[in-house]
This record gives sequence, C-alpha cells and structure tokens, in this order.
Amino acid sequence: MAVSHPDFNAEATATEVASAFAGRIQGKNVVITGVGPSSLGEALALAIASQQPANLILASRTLSKVQEVANKVKTLAPGTTVESVVLNLASQKSVREAASNVQGLIDHIDILINNAGMMVINRETTEEGIEIQFGTNHVGHFLFTNLLMTQLKNAAKVSEPGSTRVINVTSAGHRLSPIRFHDYNFEGKEVPQDERPPDGLPAMFNPTAAGYNGWLAYGQSKAANILFTVYLNQHLASAGIVSYSVHPGSIWTGLSRSLDETNSETMAKTSKSWKTADQGAATMLVAALDPGLNVVSDPTAVYLSDCQFATAVPHAVSQDVAERLFRLSEDLVGMQFPLSVY
Repeated sequence: MAVSHPDFNAEATATEVASAFAGRIQGKNVVITGVGPSSLGEALALAIASQQPANLILASRTLSKVQEVANKVKTLAPGTTVESVVLNLASQKSVREAASNVQGLIDHIDILINNAGMMVINRETTEEGIEIQFGTNHVGHFLFTNLLMTQLKNAAKVSEPGSTRVINVTSAGHRLSPIRFHDYNFEGKEVPQDERPPDGLPAMFNPTAAGYNGWLAYGQSKAANILFTVYLNQHLASAGIVSYSVHPGSIWTGLSRSLDETNSETMAKTSKSWKTADQGAATMLVAALDPGLNVVSDPTAVYLSDCQFATAVPHAVSQDVAERLFRLSEDLVGMQFPLSVY
C-alpha cells in the first residue's frame, strides 16, 4: 500500500492535492470540523471547494467565525452548497445537536475530516468533567463520528469501496503519552508502567503535584486519535469505509493560543521548519482522497505525515488498546456503537 504521488512532500499544498484528485471531490458531500479564519480548517475548505463538491458542511464552536469562512467558500465556489454548523466538542450536548443538524442537511457523507483540536497547559475540563484535551480532541470527535455513522454508511453503499473516508487529525505529540486508562483525567492516580510516559522526557513533561501536565494530556489525546482510526478500520472495512490519521506538520494556528511565553518558546523548538496552512492541510487531503489508499492492508499502517506514510509509536496503533479505548469512550458518552450492525 502506497500513496499515488510519491512526489508529494512537506511542501505540497492542499490546493495542489485537491487538483490532483479533483474527480474524488466533484459532487461529493464533505464535513469538516474546526473551521475558522486563518486555520487549517479554512485551508481545507477552500482547497476542497475549488473542485466542486456538492455539499460542504463546516463545523466549529463560533458561528461568526465559521460563517466568515463559509462566505469565502461561496465566493470561490458558487455552485457548492455551503452550510455552517455550531459544534463545541467540549460539550456532548452541543455535539449531539451538531450531529442532528448535519443529519438534517444531508443523507450521506462521503468524507468526514475531524480537524478541530486544542492544546492547553493548565487543567480544564469539558462540561462533563473530562480533561478538556482528551474530551475535545478525542471524545467529542468520537461521539460526532459515531452519531453520523448512518450517513457515512449511506455514502459507502453507493460509492467505490474505500472512497468513503474518516480522517482524524493527530500530531507527532502522540509520542508523549499512551492512554492512561487508570487516570485519563490526570488526577495523580497511580498508573501501571504501560500507561506512563516514555523514559527520557525532559523535566518540563513531569506532572505537577496535582498530577497534571498539559503536554502529556495533549499527547494522550493525540494517541487516542490514531487508536480511534485503528478501531474504525477494524470494524468498517467490510462496509467500504476506511480511516486515516494525519500529522499535518508544524503550523502556527489557534491551537497554541493558550500558551504563555515559556511554552510558546517550547513549541517553537519542536520543529526546524514551519508550514503554511495550505501546506498543513495537504496531508489531510492525501488521506481523504488518494485512490491508492482505498484498502487498509495493515491495520497499524494508518498514520501519514508530509503526504506519505509514517510510523506511529506502538502505543498508538495497538489493536487491543484501540478496542479498550473504544469501550472507555462509549462509557464516557453513555452510548454504545456496534459499528458492524448499523
């Protein structure tokens, strides 16, 4: 299994990728989360809109911001129906309302891109009391995706197998922490060795006396994005749906808006090169559109970076851990999702 364009790399843009796979966009229904001005979501929306999708649904927490992007899309692609949906991933009530709104707009979804994300240093929680990075980056998208499963399966029934896609945006930060099943809220509870951060991390990644470290909590949420992808492929391949998880690269976006000066300096040191939003969105569109990726032959080969396959750390691609995370996530949203049934 390989991508169709080995020449695409860190400098490729979403605009170029969308053009290369134009036939995979035309007439399709696409849903994108985390859409706001000057964001990866905006770059995705504009690149996709340039190739005449049928319906483009843009979801984000702030209606005025998502509508600003929607207006740009309408100017670029007047033949595309563009809808804005309010989606606060830190509120399961909002997630359910957003999913219901999407269900009322379209009966099938060809491509779902779970792009929204956040990073904080100090402890915050969702409305349900879940650590906010795990609750937003993973649990919110977990609930949103599963509530839209009927729409995804409707698309797969009438499409080429594997062309219906769920893209979960992750980060190289997934390396910082496995899933802490015994302490996913980072409350200072004892965890077994396989749930602890890898050895040798700098002191800045040590938890506080209260047990919290924002970088580790972010890493847990990003590992969860990949594990969710692994689980979806295990259980949806027979329905013609595939999923990939993407590291977009280093881009200065609203993700880092909560960082103070010290942590911003730390973030700046994580990469020697920084991408534009258009470049950052490119790998997402390779994952979403490339016909060479219609079949996932290896359930652990689901992670892409710089428009090519990359290697995720073992704790993020374990099928057993993916199963366990899915069950925990069901418990946290109070619903069960038998993917092979509906």
